[in-house]
Amino acid sequence: MTYSKLFKVTDTQVIITLPDTFKNKEVWVTVDTIPPANTDKMAQMRLAVRDPLFLSDLKEVYDDFKL
Repeated sequence: MTYSKLFKVTDTQVIITLPDTFKNKEVWVTVDTIPPANTDKMAQMRLAVRDPLFLSDLKEVYDDFKL
């Protein structure tokens, strides 16, 4: 199982609360920085999923390519 989420670093610590499916399991943690431009894009995408115009455009593209 894979769990991906962007976390804010406070000083030098990151606290991660995992879903119950990870309980009592071993996990592999990789830490990587994200360029500021990518975090801006991610913030815009979070806003876009609530934007009716974006959602209607997305549905239109989906319908165009639906088999």
